Amino acid sequence: MLSSNVRQCLVRGIPRTGRTTITSSTRSTSSTRSSKTLQHFKKNQCSKICLRSISTMINGNSYSKDLNNRHLQLLPFKLFSTEADYDDNFSNDNVQIRQVPHIRNVAIVAHVDHGKTTIVDELLRCASESVPVMTVSSDGEQENEKVASGSDLVMDCGDLERERGITITSKVTRLDYHKENDVEVKTINIVDTPGHADFAGEVDRILTMIDGVCLVVDAAEGAMAQTKYVLSRALKMGLKPIVILNKCDKDDAWSRIENGEVEIELFETFDALGANDEQMDYVTVYASGKAGWSTTDIDLAREFSTGEKVAKGKENSMTILLNTILDNIPPPEVQVSKLKGIHKPDEEPFAMAATTVGYDNFLGRLCTGRIYSGTIEKNDTVSLIPRGVVAKDINHQSLITSNITGIFVNRGVLRTDLEPAIANAGDIVTLAGVPNNIAVGDTLTLKSNPIGQPLETPPINPPTLSIEIGANTSPLSGKEGTFIASSQVRQRLISETDNNVTLSVAKSETDPERSIVYARGELQLGILIEQMRREGYELTVSPPKIITTKCESSGKELEPYEEVTIDADSEYSGTVIDSLTGGRKGLLLQMSDSSDGKTRLVFEVPSRGLLGFQSEIATATRGTAVVNHLFLENREYAGLIGGVEKGKIVSNDNGKASLYSLANIAKRGALFVAAGDIVYSGMVIGENSRPGDMEVNPVRAKETTNIRTVNKEEKLYVPPPQKYSIEELIGYMNDDEVVEVTPKSVRLRKAELDSGARERAARSRKKQMKALQQK
Repeated sequence: MLSSNVRQCLVRGIPRTGRTTITSSTRSTSSTRSSKTLQHFKKNQCSKICLRSISTMINGNSYSKDLNNRHLQLLPFKLFSTEADYDDNFSNDNVQIRQVPHIRNVAIVAHVDHGKTTIVDELLRCASESVPVMTVSSDGEQENEKVASGSDLVMDCGDLERERGITITSKVTRLDYHKENDVEVKTINIVDTPGHADFAGEVDRILTMIDGVCLVVDAAEGAMAQTKYVLSRALKMGLKPIVILNKCDKDDAWSRIENGEVEIELFETFDALGANDEQMDYVTVYASGKAGWSTTDIDLAREFSTGEKVAKGKENSMTILLNTILDNIPPPEVQVSKLKGIHKPDEEPFAMAATTVGYDNFLGRLCTGRIYSGTIEKNDTVSLIPRGVVAKDINHQSLITSNITGIFVNRGVLRTDLEPAIANAGDIVTLAGVPNNIAVGDTLTLKSNPIGQPLETPPINPPTLSIEIGANTSPLSGKEGTFIASSQVRQRLISETDNNVTLSVAKSETDPERSIVYARGELQLGILIEQMRREGYELTVSPPKIITTKCESSGKELEPYEEVTIDADSEYSGTVIDSLTGGRKGLLLQMSDSSDGKTRLVFEVPSRGLLGFQSEIATATRGTAVVNHLFLENREYAGLIGGVEKGKIVSNDNGKASLYSLANIAKRGALFVAAGDIVYSGMVIGENSRPGDMEVNPVRAKETTNIRTVNKEEKLYVPPPQKYSIEELIGYMNDDEVVEVTPKSVRLRKAELDSGARERAARSRKKQMKALQQK
């Protein structure tokens, strides 16, 4: 096999002199050579395996020695374990493995707007055409039912997911696919995973259910930040990847494929994320989800993309991708010798870990997960083993039990009964009738033959951000929402932690009516608050705080750092660099220009430095900048971040904002409200163009007199107000401000509504800032 640096050197056509890191200068100097070399191998349809064979002959025994030291790192029993480093010296002699050949469990991973959902729609359509689902009509006759074949974007089923174009919650859909010339119908469980690092807990849980991953990459853009996170977790677990170069028919896509830019970027990404030699030998599928074709032949893909040939029939549809999954993704493995039943050691016991939990008004508590051994039938009695319990502390007689009332699978977004109602090892199913107190990570096993210890569950990543949430305390409280009590808000937050294990809730030490929510990032908190707003809750949200830790060896304070990738127009590259490398303490790592006038900038920035950055850079670049960030590690505390806080325009009266007042206030800064909006004293109605807050009266109306002048009859004009989303306001607000969230409005206001108290607090805060700057 070919190590990553050998493979990169071969593609570029340069000698192997050690590990090579691709930079913008390296790519520009070797573009011609890499283009010719790559086209030579591609035109001769020389596969990656042939490249590896050539490299082995060139390097001889030295490479064979290197190969022995770099083998595929697989756990002997992969369950919910997501540790970064695996033990390479395990012994697999006594492990009895049984494969389930008719099932494939695969995750599909992609960056925002790279076409993941469209490809899944086409896979559902092709699978439903190969094996129509038989249903019984009311008159007793059998009829065919096409599952999700006429729907669009079936995996983005939530309103927020459709609005934002991102995956927030993981979903599983089942495909029954009949490959030509095969006797048996295959089952493919496709798992849609969130791509953002803020949803790390859900990603880690989902990856334990699968055996391979399909990486969808926009051929014109390459691998992006949100792709890297899920891919890195999958590679560390030893999962087999398949690369899908989607949108090959875009204008700039095929030129990047032919000159080798896409392949080089992918090699670099896999190498940087720690892929081993077997994972680097991935299969590439060229596709266009919108046009509905896919192929593994690069010459045929070129003809489809350029319009020289039209893709027709099943031989060029998404069935190629389905066949590639069946041929390259390994089937689930059941390691029989690892799990033993207590009462019947000779029988394979039933064991299933809860990956997601939910509730249905008719079915009761639901649990979705992969069956790791044994079988489960409807009406079986199961026992619940809590997560993290030591085997010696388990009393099987006192475990909570319940009867399984239903076994379901998801076809598209529809939950259907599994027929017959028997689920076997390797399958991913949803069980109804599980104990009410089941939590994510708990183990289900049969009461008649339980296992001796719970299945391993992934360690929960520590939170990086905290925020205080309480009931709405503004003068307009209770006028727009349904749930306004602090107890209702706290109960809703606690219920969210049942399935979202990366969230934790605690009572505030300063205010017992408020709750502290610990999370992974602004996006995760923004999604939670937006969901609660749409459910009818009224909230008050305090400014976020970065969670710091102490180094055990040195005792120094540590804070989280993130890798930030920004794609912006070249004319704004200087603005972006100044914004992050100044008061935000960022470090520029890489800068590369593309032919379409875009510049890609890569930084390392403290997480504190990213608070409020999204809205600031969007304004500075006129909305052209695309920002993606990924958690790196905890590093030494960077000290004071940020310069002078932005001044705000604060209302000092209650009522409706008048056009007359806003026309004069708009000359002093940007407005957040429009004429006719309800305002109150202490509410932030705009951003001051100068440092410091400015109190104004937006309610004052024009005097009504019988005197007419030219100025009196002047036409008034007020620019449209700036609107911020909840995530933007979370990072935008100052320390003395809070966000008021209701089902109809999102307002920014001062935490202290009294102007006199605010002035005293501002003077005290100014002294503290001077003291910090002098240190």
